[in-house]
Formats: sequence, C-alpha cells, structure tokens
Amino acid sequence: METPLSETLLSETGERPLQLPLDAWHRARGARMVPFAGYEMPVQYEGIIAEHLWTRSSAGLFDVSHMGQLIVHGDQADAALESLLPGELKLLNDGRLRYSVLLDEDGGIVDDLMATRRGGHFYVVVNGATKHDDLEVMRLRLPRTVIDHMHEQALLALQGPRAVQVLERLIPGVAELSFMQGAAFTIAGKPAWVSRSGYTGEDGFEISIAASAAEEVAEAITADPFVKPIGLGARDSLRLEAGLPLYGHDLDRATTPIMADLGFVIGKRRRAEGGFSGALRILAELEQGAPQRRIGFTLDGRQPVREGARILDAEGNEVGRVTSGGFSPSLQRPIGMGYVATHLSEAGSVLMLEQRGKLFYATVAPMPFVPHRYHRKAAA
Repeated sequence: METPLSETLLSETGERPLQLPLDAWHRARGARMVPFAGYEMPVQYEGIIAEHLWTRSSAGLFDVSHMGQLIVHGDQADAALESLLPGELKLLNDGRLRYSVLLDEDGGIVDDLMATRRGGHFYVVVNGATKHDDLEVMRLRLPRTVIDHMHEQALLALQGPRAVQVLERLIPGVAELSFMQGAAFTIAGKPAWVSRSGYTGEDGFEISIAASAAEEVAEAITADPFVKPIGLGARDSLRLEAGLPLYGHDLDRATTPIMADLGFVIGKRRRAEGGFSGALRILAELEQGAPQRRIGFTLDGRQPVREGARILDAEGNEVGRVTSGGFSPSLQRPIGMGYVATHLSEAGSVLMLEQRGKLFYATVAPMPFVPHRYHRKAAA
C-alpha cells in the first residue's frame, strides 16, 4: 500500500533538478526526494498513507515553492487577463482569489491557476511544470502588460482541520479570512501574503514568503505538535479524493473547460460577452455539450487502476482513458478520474477499464469523493 500514488507525477527532464529553498530542511527530516517539475521535491517522510490521514485529521505543511508566482501590473491588468482567462476579474474585490484557466486560441487549457487582485496588480500562481511556458504565452499575448516572475519567493501550504488554530497562534487575525480570500500579514517577523486556499479539499492556507525566510517560517509552523511536514505523494492522493484535476494529467491543451467539467470558471458576464481565448468553441460546448467529459469512478477490491488505462464500453470499444488513479486512504478503496464519451458520464454508469491486459469494472461516481471542508463565512 505504500507504492507512491505520486509515481504518475514524477518526470525527468534530463537536466539536473533545481533545489527548493527548504531542500536541506526536508532532507534533515528524512524526506525521500524525487525529481518533479524540474526540482528535487519531498515525496514522503513517514509514508503516504500516514501523511494523508494526518492531514485529514490534523494539519500538514506542504512545500509548494516549485509553483510559479507572478505579478501582473497595470491599470488594465484585469482586462488584459480577461482576454486569456474566462473568469470575472474586473469585478473581483481586492484580496479575493479566483480559480481560472489559461486558454490557448482554440480553447485548450494551457494551465490552471489562481489569480488574486492585490490593489493595483494581480498576483497569479501557476503550476511549476508549466510556469515558464505560461510566462512566454502571457508576455507574447499581453505585450502592453508588465509580468514579473517572483523568483525569490517560497510558497508553503498548511492544510487540514487544525490549520486555522495553528496559524492563528502565529498570525493573529488570519482566522478572519474566508475561503478564497488573502491579505498581507507578518509571520515569524517576516512579511507574508497569506490566502485561505489550497489543493487538498481541506481548510487551509497558502503562505508566500521570501525564500530566505522559508526555513524560519517552516520551523515556526512545525513547532506546533499538530503539524507534520507532508510530501507530494499525500498531496496527490488528497487532491484526487477531493476530485481536483492535476495539470498535465487531467488537464492539457487537448481539453477545454467544458470537457474538464470546469464550466464554473466561466463567469456569467463572460458567457454573455465572450472576448476570451477560444470563446467561440467553449461557448458552443456550453450550449451544445462537449464530446467528452471528465468523470470520477470507483472500483471494488483494492487494486487501483493508473493513468493511461483504457476505458471501454460494454461492447469493448475504447471510449476514453484514465488520467489519475490510486487507492483512497480515506475511503479504503480505489478511485480515479478520466475522460469518457459524454453519453457514458452519468453517475452510476458501469465501465470497463483495461490495464496491462486485465479488465476491471468501474462505476462512474460523483466528485468530490471526499467532501470539501473549505471555510466559507455565512451570509449576513
């Protein structure tokens, strides 16, 4: 059971991996380091299942400093970004985050990201493996907009039901943030941008600090007995249980937001006005449906089906592919995601999966597999 669920994440570029600001800190705590997104990153410390369950019950600290942190400047930064992203940014309040997708001209997904209005600019967090391509796309297509890559910033994610009480002790007032809201704070005497967000399905926070301050901040957070450092393996299994797609696996340029079941990223005004990359195709798919759709599925037994397995209909015809798969520590059963012909995407549909010549029966299941526990303030 300790075969890393993140094996599908690991990629070799042929170049020597870069080191995270906390590289020595991870190694001193017994982390198993692996190449991912051009960096050496911790895949596990105690074991993926133990780390997964600890995060679900307490609080886990993830080092996500490989992610790209960008600043988009200019009075018309919101309008510029709206030409590439389908979300509502012009009416986004200061300090509010928006999950969105960077689109190519055909409506394919170049990357998924978080965009935050911070006064006169936008703070954008993109995936580590795609950050340089994202920068190239944005600079090429937004020539009048200044885009800075924050090379000297680290990014930590504190996730889990005890995350808020842990961080409130270090940052008084941080508990006042609601899900998808951020603000400037000080932690361990260092300036930080903190948002109530993350990619595990749990309540939690992402903390952007100077790379030079990363070790001091990590030490301050993990000094709390409710916190343990958590690796990539558990991050992958947590996001899979939460039904959250991973770029390069569940999302790519061959998929549109409608195919990916991410129609919610297209704002109401944007649906009416268009004006974003690939709008003609995406708005047509919104109205008429897409040929394929991302689904979740469960299997009986304990054997997971991994990325790349073929999805078959009752007659044995290939109708899609598995894009993520693993064993759910919370549910104690195999789960996964993939794309199928839309007419086979209804919950309860039975599909066959073929992996290395062996057939498995899967049932289409609603996502998330494990309910999200984000902190949203009640309406006044």
